[in-house]
Amino acid sequence: MRCRGFVTLLLAALWLAAAPLPAAADISRFVGDYVGTAEIISSDGSRSDRDMSVSIFPTGKDSFAVAWTSVTRQVDGRAKSKSYRIEFRPTAREDVYAAAMRQDVFGNAVQLNPMKGEPYVWARIIDDTLTVFSLYVDAQGGYDLQQFDRTLTEGGLLLDFLSIHNGAEVRRISTFLERK
Repeated sequence: MRCRGFVTLLLAALWLAAAPLPAAADISRFVGDYVGTAEIISSDGSRSDRDMSVSIFPTGKDSFAVAWTSVTRQVDGRAKSKSYRIEFRPTAREDVYAAAMRQDVFGNAVQLNPMKGEPYVWARIIDDTLTVFSLYVDAQGGYDLQQFDRTLTEGGLLLDFLSIHNGAEVRRISTFLERK
């Protein structure tokens, strides 16, 4: 009797393992290079321009990467540049993607650990919007959440950025990025 239960359990596990993952969203609509500029107003009222660019490209079957650069130009002529590149892989949830930011000891791409001060990053696609979320947990247990909505529009992307610290909005940026 025990053997029959084990065989039934084994067959059920094999059936579940063979079940297809949910269909991945069509990332090809987003693939391309985009550029634009946004005016940033700081909490002290000072203004600065920020040049922004983003590239979205496939990296494998149903996987893709988002690479972006932000260059802040100060009134005195100084410039500060930040660049990021994150690869995303499909999950068992339809249109939700896990960041593949480092490799484990077996060579598998895995997400970072927010309990070690590393960002936990994921993406989703809903209709014409590709959203990337980044969650940071600080040493006191507080959090920072960044949300990048990139919505397809005629001629490019509408970028809406939101930064939240412990529930309070810190910064919001909205600009158009032209497809190159």
